[in-house]
Formats: sequence, C-alpha cells, structure tokens
Amino acid sequence: MSSRTLSLDLRERVVAAVSNGLSRRQAAERFGVSPASAVRWCALAATTGSPAASPRGGDRLSHRIEAQAECIHALIAEKDDLTLSEIRARLAEDGHHFAIGTLWRFFARHKITWKKRPLTRRNRTGRTS
Repeated sequence: MSSRTLSLDLRERVVAAVSNGLSRRQAAERFGVSPASAVRWCALAATTGSPAASPRGGDRLSHRIEAQAECIHALIAEKDDLTLSEIRARLAEDGHHFAIGTLWRFFARHKITWKKRPLTRRNRTGRTS
C-alpha cells in the first residue's frame, strides 16, 4: 500500500477516463491505481470540482491557543513567574481550556523561556572518586 500522494495529473487523467465512459475499475486498471482510489478521486471531483489531494500533515489545533496569545503575553507581563498550571487556570477562568503540554509547546514556538531560580555559582569541588 502506497502512502505517498499521487500526482494531480494522474488523478485528473483517471477522472477524465471515467467521464469518457470507462468504469472506475477499468480506469484504475489502465492507470495502475487501486479501484478505491479511482472511486475516491471521482467522488472528490464531483463534490469539489477537482480531484486534488488535501494538504498532508501539519498542525490543526494550535490556532486555538494562538488566538489567546495576546492574553497569555499579558498574563506574563503582569506577573512573570507564573507556572504553566497557573496560566492554565487563568485561561480556564475565561473558558479556554488547554493541556499543560499545549502551553509548553506554545512557549517553545514563541521562544519564551524563564528561570524561576537565579543563577548560582557552580560548586568548585571536583570529583572525589
């Protein structure tokens, strides 16, 4: 089973062959694709007007938290040592529910980091064993 997206040209040729009188199964055999693909491409062309593939992969959910970016930045500006749990609770008060991991990835995408402890000098003693 192939997991790659087949070309738009091939998809259009299969749909054109079906519209010129071949059955979906015959068109699939002629172009070396599965009958199920020919059926899907013809249905897609009938509903959308094109057998083009949808974009693959990508992030489909971050837009929810990105819509709250201004609010999150305001929370940090107000009090810069909030924990992720505290930020999550403040967002939940406004009806926006996010997992801790979602907040973590948001801060990573925006390159926002902070240390809650001040830097301390390293211990100067060496290894003893």
